[in-house]
Amino acid sequence: MAIAKTPKELVKFIKDQNILFVDVKFSDSFGQWQHITIPSHSFSEDTFQDGIPFDGSSIRGWQGVYESDMLLIPEVETVFVDPFFPQPTVSISCYVVDPVTKEPYLKDPRSIAKKAAEFLKASKIADTAYFGPEAEFFIFDNVRFGSGANHSFYEVDSVEAAWNTDSDEEPNQGHKIGYKKGYFPISPIDQTNNIRMEMITMLEKVGLQVERGHHEVATAGQGEINYKFNNLVDAADELLRYKYVLKNVGYNWGKFVTFLPKPLAGDNGSGMHCHFSLWKNGKNLFAGKEIAGLSETALFAIGGIIKHGRAIAAFSNPTTNSYHRLVPGFEAPIHLAYDYRNRSAAIRLPYTGDSQKSKRIECRFPDPSSNPYLTFIAIVMAAIDGIQNKIHPGKPHHENIWEMDEKELKKLPKMPASLDEALEALRVDHKFLTDSGVMSKEFIDMWIAEKQTEVDTIRLNPHPKEFELYSNI
Repeated sequence: MAIAKTPKELVKFIKDQNILFVDVKFSDSFGQWQHITIPSHSFSEDTFQDGIPFDGSSIRGWQGVYESDMLLIPEVETVFVDPFFPQPTVSISCYVVDPVTKEPYLKDPRSIAKKAAEFLKASKIADTAYFGPEAEFFIFDNVRFGSGANHSFYEVDSVEAAWNTDSDEEPNQGHKIGYKKGYFPISPIDQTNNIRMEMITMLEKVGLQVERGHHEVATAGQGEINYKFNNLVDAADELLRYKYVLKNVGYNWGKFVTFLPKPLAGDNGSGMHCHFSLWKNGKNLFAGKEIAGLSETALFAIGGIIKHGRAIAAFSNPTTNSYHRLVPGFEAPIHLAYDYRNRSAAIRLPYTGDSQKSKRIECRFPDPSSNPYLTFIAIVMAAIDGIQNKIHPGKPHHENIWEMDEKELKKLPKMPASLDEALEALRVDHKFLTDSGVMSKEFIDMWIAEKQTEVDTIRLNPHPKEFELYSNI
């Protein structure tokens, strides 16, 4: 149940509940929540009109120092009582505006997401896009990393990890999870159940309706918690809230929670499978009489996502680490194909029985290092393009795609093999995002430039594995 529906109701709630602080949050372009904490006596109904000033030049990829003044505008429907502050505090999300024009800022991902939702309505195709993301994560007991001119390393540890079967723990009680054997074991094999239960409790306290939580396939504390789907903007808001809760619960337990797509070699990485459907006037437009009970509209949406999949990857798989996950054999799809119930395809059509309301598609290639606003935007805009231009995805591929005949496999479009490839795909294919005015060319250029810097940073640094492979040459 919402705390408040109007600024007036929120101000009253703050007063009645003796709330001492308002924590104002916003997302940078890359999906990192930023915040400013305001004493409640400095927060009023006027704040929703006047905004909260901040320095936009200090946010990565945003304003130059000569035009740094920006404003945060709170959105009352996003408010929740924040359980991680020692004093009574509510958190509220904002969008960003230019202080002179009062126009939404073109690099603010939340504002871009609102534009995408408005464009969807204006297209007359649908009035709502629903997303149900499944963001996997790891819970580590210890994390160490470092690099310099003469060294580079990382090390993670987990009490339940396969590599600790012979460790000198006092006592070592066993119950370690083997590589790729972490799906659904009971405790004491699953040693992260209790922390996940607290995560679920906290998620529900901040307004998410949790459906289930479980250990995931990998060893070393991989998990997943699923909650109810929502519309594009709210689903992205909730995913940032989800990450915030999980990281803080982990921190309070003395653990490190990470959404890094591939922290372990030789085991499954963390994906963010996105369940997606389009609705109009309360009707699911993806329900029909085609494969898996989908509609022709759903198939055209799939065709658009497949067509633009390589460019979408620049947002949905936005780190160099993302492409250590997109390899054969670890459930992460590398071929842009679709099929009913098939987890080796980039787009899976989940089993939903006869329920018309449940008909949806599942994009399996995104990962949780992405900014959810941008990932959802890219998927929606690609789907709109597919529907408007009737892009049929061709036949489904009902086989293990990783084991297909090599000649047949070459006919399938592939996901990029690196962030560099994804950025190049976006350079070539971005009109489905920009022609509508939803995303600006300036934003695309900023994204590519900032991400290219990450690519170049990795190129400039030797990798420890290279010494194993080449040091004796």
